[in-house]
Amino acid sequence: MKIFIAQQNYHIGNFAHNTEKIIEAIKVAKAAGGDLILFSEMTVCGYPARDFVEFEDFIEKCTEAVNIIKEHADTIGVLIGSPVKNNHQRGKDLFNAAYFLYEKEVKAIVHKTLLPTYDVFDEYRYFEPAYEWNIIPFKGKKLAVTICEDIWNLGDNPLYRVCPMDELMKFNPDIMLNLSASPFDYTHDEDRKAVIKANVQKYKIPLFYCNAVGSQTEIVFDGASLVFDKEANLMKAFPMFEEALDFVELNDNGSITGPILEPASRIPEKELNPTKLEAELNIEQVYSALVSGIRDYFNKMGFTKAILGSSGGIDSAVTLAIACDALGAENVRAILMPSPYSTEHSVNDAVMLSKNLNNPYDIIKIDTVYQSFLQTLDPLFNGLPFSLAEENIQSRSRGNLLMAIANKFGYVLLNTSNKSELATGYGTLYGDMAGGLGVLGDCYKLQVYALAKYINRNKEIIPVNIIDKAPSAELRPNQKDSDSLPDYEVLDKLLYQYIEKRQSPANIKAQGFDTALVDRTIKMVNNNEYKRNQFCPIIRISPKAFGVGRRMPIVGKYLS
Repeated sequence: MKIFIAQQNYHIGNFAHNTEKIIEAIKVAKAAGGDLILFSEMTVCGYPARDFVEFEDFIEKCTEAVNIIKEHADTIGVLIGSPVKNNHQRGKDLFNAAYFLYEKEVKAIVHKTLLPTYDVFDEYRYFEPAYEWNIIPFKGKKLAVTICEDIWNLGDNPLYRVCPMDELMKFNPDIMLNLSASPFDYTHDEDRKAVIKANVQKYKIPLFYCNAVGSQTEIVFDGASLVFDKEANLMKAFPMFEEALDFVELNDNGSITGPILEPASRIPEKELNPTKLEAELNIEQVYSALVSGIRDYFNKMGFTKAILGSSGGIDSAVTLAIACDALGAENVRAILMPSPYSTEHSVNDAVMLSKNLNNPYDIIKIDTVYQSFLQTLDPLFNGLPFSLAEENIQSRSRGNLLMAIANKFGYVLLNTSNKSELATGYGTLYGDMAGGLGVLGDCYKLQVYALAKYINRNKEIIPVNIIDKAPSAELRPNQKDSDSLPDYEVLDKLLYQYIEKRQSPANIKAQGFDTALVDRTIKMVNNNEYKRNQFCPIIRISPKAFGVGRRMPIVGKYLS
């Protein structure tokens, strides 16, 4: 049996585009003599469609798309994902489902059993879990079809009463086929292989896993679809962050034709509690995820050009380099906005960066704008000493200028704030926190430096001085980040324990972190939730990003 996997990038709600893409893959598979083609979860509408699925006509369009695709499933079996109406007299209105199409008919519909409700997932808000489980007979084989769930072993969770593969094994299936939409994070790649391997070892039948690829606002899907034989050897690995269509020959005895890419003995067991902070281990993946996040956000929204403030600092430099890769240097405009406190070398560094990248840039001094604000406010400030207010006026002046240029010329403003700053509130609302998309908002400062080194791996693109100098907002004379924040080498590791690992203040202190530092840092994180609540979408690259996957009270106190 020749089984194709179609790893594709869908556009949520763009039914014509998605349907055309699916049909084209089916045609290619049929022309190559394919028996079966497997697509990813929620194929026809894109994932996650979120509240779109609450619109009746959205579900009707899903059904229409399935009916169009069905006409091309004549000599080949097709597995696609779609929401489907729940015709039972109980539960939610919809199932998250997989359609099996063959001979121009709907031969079977499989409902997802284990509905994730953690991090970025909220499927139980929309869908009813499956009530029944059956294999699908096809060309002498019995197919066990699941939808993402068993890839992450949710069936081991005591909160779930039914593991779908355990139910399907009662029918002695020959193959596991999994339609998935598993988001990227920098701990995920090896974990994914390890968990799939564990499933194969448990059930002792081959597993074909098709994952979505491409970005949907803040969530990045990395593809990396996989095929394992019945001995849990890795037989096929699809590329990350790219669309791909390929096949595997499954023999009658359950073996798979072809070389073993990675034997089961070399695939590590799943790391249940990863402690990775330094994403340098997967820095190429993180870089690719950020490029994908920018590119798809612009393409799917119909935007073409980006703008950002280029300060001569590490964050704006890395953002600019990634954006130029994603959109083309000619489509990314850098605006240098020196204030009275900007150093000459920072301006020179920012100019050199744009020359290295060959992107357009402008220099707009904000001295007169800044002085105008101070003069206007002088009757109210009445000779009070220089403070945070004057610092933030500079940042907000820059934000206003960037948005004015963006509005005039049709740009989208990219935000350059990093996760360390967002966590501690080291940013100005409506100033340097302005933007349509946060590029580095899920990257700690240490990870931003790792990205800079990766960008410079072949030649100097980001001037070395930007990487080597002490980070500073340059909003007052001789300012350094270290004036307001702990050293990033310590801060980032502390923040990682609190945000990604969800460790209590007491547990973090027990790890050896200074008690006063822990109390101060966690207070900063909690007190600045109101700022992050107003922030733009952030490209997610970690196991716990700010935004839809981290829902904290704005008015709350948690310190121990």
